[in-house]
Amino acid sequence: MNVFYNREGIGDTLLVVLKSVSPEKRAFEKKGDVARIFNEETGETVGYNIFNASTYYPFEGNGVVELNKEVVDAINDILAKNGFSEKVKADFSPKFVVGYVKEKVKHPNADKLSVCQVDVGTETLQIVCGAPNVEAGQKVVVAKIGAVMPSGLVIQEAELRGVPSYGMICSARELNLPNAPQEKGILVLGDEYEVGQPFFS
Repeated sequence: MNVFYNREGIGDTLLVVLKSVSPEKRAFEKKGDVARIFNEETGETVGYNIFNASTYYPFEGNGVVELNKEVVDAINDILAKNGFSEKVKADFSPKFVVGYVKEKVKHPNADKLSVCQVDVGTETLQIVCGAPNVEAGQKVVVAKIGAVMPSGLVIQEAELRGVPSYGMICSARELNLPNAPQEKGILVLGDEYEVGQPFFS
């Protein structure tokens, strides 16, 4: 789950994003101050737009809202007050972590892509990577599913040229780090980093 609030940019509306869905499958149902967004084919809820959000809770931020138990409880309270019985859940684990590239093989259908197996401490993720400098044995920064990049891009499960990918190996520029090099390539970390540790403390 990702939550966005930007009062100056879009007004007093909280955007709750649970899953992605293509625009042609998107449908809406409104009760009070809440619009539920769902997949028309499956009926599955993919998000909520909460209008007049600040009248319920003092939401802050200019983009991504940092999630904690209090914010999630507030969202569920708003949904209930507006006639929705469904509850949202959040994963509070860090989304940018140190990973270790255990294996790198050439993508079967693309010359410039590699398929990497990356240990992120709790699991090994398959990530398709286009960086020319990725190699097995490196410690890298991994944006896990649900991470919101500084650009606003939300990392989702993807399939790149027929191969599933579950995250992104990041460059310094993509992470918006100061003095990031402009040439293409992922950020390679030193030995002082522990696999699985949050990258942003």
